[in-house]
Amino acid sequence: MKVMIRRTDAGLSAYVPKKDLEEPIIKLENEDLWGGVVTLRNGWRLLLPDLPRHTRLPITVEARKLSDED
Repeated sequence: MKVMIRRTDAGLSAYVPKKDLEEPIIKLENEDLWGGVVTLRNGWRLLLPDLPRHTRLPITVEARKLSDED
């Protein structure tokens, strides 16, 4: 699914256009964000693509929503 990642005054945020959903990112698997799982405040877990550490934000990426079993 397409997800826009951006930096806000409160930290990192993820916006999912198809769901018209914007949630803060509350947990990062990797310190540099990319190539790992992030957890949104609503409980969704998204696997982000592996991008260079200094990728500029905001950016729209193709992320995979993980189920509770993953």
